This record gives sequence, structure tokens and C-alpha cells, in this order.
Amino acid sequence: MAYANTPRISMQCRSTLSRLFTATAIASAMAIAMATAPAVAQAQPAAVSDDVVRLGLILDMSGIYADVTGKGSATAAEMAIADFGGTVLGKKVDLMVMDHQNKADIAAAKAREWYDTQKVDAIMDVAGSAPALAVLEVAREKKKIVVFSGPGTERITNDLCSPYSVHYTYDTWSLANTTARATVEQGGKSWYFLTADYAFGHTLQASATDVVKANGGTVVGASRHPLGSSDFASYLLQAQASKAQIVGLANAGGDTVNAIKAASEFGLTKGGQKMAGLLLYINDIHAIGLDAAAGLTLTEAFYWDMNDQTRAWSQRYYDKLKKMPNMSQAGTYSSVMHYLKAVQAAGTDEPAAVMKQMKSMPINDFFAANGRIREDGRMVHDMYLFEVKKPAESKRPWDYYKLVATLPGDQAFMPLSKSTCPLVKK
Repeated sequence: MAYANTPRISMQCRSTLSRLFTATAIASAMAIAMATAPAVAQAQPAAVSDDVVRLGLILDMSGIYADVTGKGSATAAEMAIADFGGTVLGKKVDLMVMDHQNKADIAAAKAREWYDTQKVDAIMDVAGSAPALAVLEVAREKKKIVVFSGPGTERITNDLCSPYSVHYTYDTWSLANTTARATVEQGGKSWYFLTADYAFGHTLQASATDVVKANGGTVVGASRHPLGSSDFASYLLQAQASKAQIVGLANAGGDTVNAIKAASEFGLTKGGQKMAGLLLYINDIHAIGLDAAAGLTLTEAFYWDMNDQTRAWSQRYYDKLKKMPNMSQAGTYSSVMHYLKAVQAAGTDEPAAVMKQMKSMPINDFFAANGRIREDGRMVHDMYLFEVKKPAESKRPWDYYKLVATLPGDQAFMPLSKSTCPLVKK
């Protein structure tokens, strides 16, 4: 036969060839695996980028909003991180805090640096509306999460809304809708505004004006003052001359405190006019004193003495700072906890995945019951109308408010039907 003279392959040779074929097959398989590994890795993002979850706060640490944000908000965030256990998905949670000096350009520059070089995963508050709007645009560009508890402008969830932003605690629409409406219904029909001359003040006055007019009232005039004013004499004289029943304060922080103190010295309320603080914090009432602030109506998202839960958390906060928390500081704690829970549930700190979880998970804690984050980024929860107690009604330190009304979240905040947010489907 043709193959009769073909050399026979020894058993040793067969074994050698077998090993060679096996090695070649393994090498080929490894090469294929190595070639496809990057694609697999890209399809499944790392659980925690850089092995650390970094959070940032861009606050007013030394200016007119330092008392209502500042160290108090930083302390609230630290408490949330500690209560969560200091880690998420087995990785450390870091907190970074900086003072923007109430300057939008400084806030935006720091946000860009944090996102780009410090690998900050989420900025959990920015004090003041102008700095907040500047940071909002950086977060939109970088596709990073930013949450707001300190600023008030409703533009954050209206025309400037972003898929990566959340407005957590309050906004100008909810303040105006609650305080202005109640005041007009109680007979305060004619209004004059003292307005802080920047984004927050403008939108707060505009929102309150809409509510006043919608409920049958009128606006007879307004004065705009610079941020951080120390002399309100000329503005109050104009308010007195207007003969308006209500002097609405469309400002915040130190400006509101100074305006109310000056009004008391001028005897504005003794002449029959009343003042309505459209944004007042418990810190402001503490600084003003009950003698000057008694009878003021105001809207808050939180009060430390509401129930056992609010009292328990607030006492822990008080033990650290020797003062009670306000709504923005309580909101900062709640939002940090909610963010960390969302990271845990998503199994990653990737922004889109975390935001999806934040919007799908209800918020139930001492700050909010059955809170939820809408598609426009608005966290919807109950708001409360309070009246400031008279000195004789206060039984202990920080016992300043009596509850007048509770406004459910779906009534307190701008309905989606009125929203101009492009994320809202109509």
C-alpha cells in the first residue's frame, strides 16, 4: 500500500504533539480573553471609581449665609456619613468643604476643579442662588451629580433643570405659595417688597407677586438692595410711604435679620404695617429675638420640635454646635443619606445609575415622610406654615414656632403642568 512505508509515530512523539496542541489552544483562548476584556470592563463600570466616594460642599463659611449654611451644613453632612458607617460598598466616604465667599465664579471654578482633578462624585450643596446656578452648569457639562439644600431659586428645577441635579429642601415657589397665599387670605391684600438684588431675590419676589395677584391682592412697589446690606433706612422709608399693608422680605440670612431689626427700630409695625418673611430660618429668629420677631409668619421645610424623630436628631446636632439646626442643614443630612443609600442600591457611584436610584427610592426619615424626587429634580415633601411665638409663649431656648398649617408636597411645590423643565414630558 502507499502508506505501508510511512514511519510510525512513537508514543513519546504523540504525547509531545498533544502538549503542543493543548498549549496552543490555551494561548489562543487567553489572547481572545485579553482582547475582549476591555469591552467587558467598559460595559460594566467599576463599582466605586478611585476606590473612594468623594462628596463636596461649596458653602458660605464667613459671609451673610454662614449661619444658615456654613459649619452647620458641614456638620450635618459629617453626621450623615458617620451614621451610614463611614463607608459605602466597602469604600471610604470622604467629605470636602470650601468657602465660595458668595462669588459665583469662585464656586464654578472649584466645582470644575473638584470634578476634574479631585474626582468628586457629587456636590451635596451650594449656598446662595447665584453660586448654585454657576455650579449647576458645571455639573451639567461634566454629567456629575449636584444636590441643593441651601439655595432657593426655582430655576434649578424649572428652565435650568438638569438630569443630574436635585433641589432638595425648598424653593422660591414653595415659599411664596405658602406664605404669600396665607397672608393674603388673612387680609394682607396690598404688598411692598424689599428684595435682594440677585437671582434668588428676583425669583422670590416674582413668585410672591404671582401668588398675591392670583389671590386678589396688589403689589404697590418694591425696593432692591445689594447683597449684604447694613443700612435699610432708605428702603424702609419707601416701604412706609407706600402705605402697603404687608412689607414682604424677598431676601435671606443677614439681610433679613438686619431688615427686621431696622423695621422694629423705625416702628414700622407700630404704624399698622406687617412684615412677611418669605425666607426665614430659625437662626434668623434666634438672632432677631422674639420681641422683634413675634407674630411673623414664615414657611419652613423642617422644625426641630415637630416630633420625637426631629427632636432626637436635633439634640445630637445641638450637642455638637450648641444651636438647633435649620431646614437647609437638616436637608443636607437627609440628602447625603439618600445619596449614599442610592450608591449602595445601585452598586456603583456612576452618576446616571445613582441618580436613577435616587429618583426611584422614596425618602422617609426625620426630615421628610414619603418624599420623592420628580423627573425635574424637585424633591417633593410637605411644607409648614409657622407663626413666631410671643416671648411669653416660649417655654425654653429655641422654642420659637407654633404650627399654623401643613401644606402637602403636591400643593406646596410648582406643579409639573406649569414647569418649563425640558425633562418633563407633557
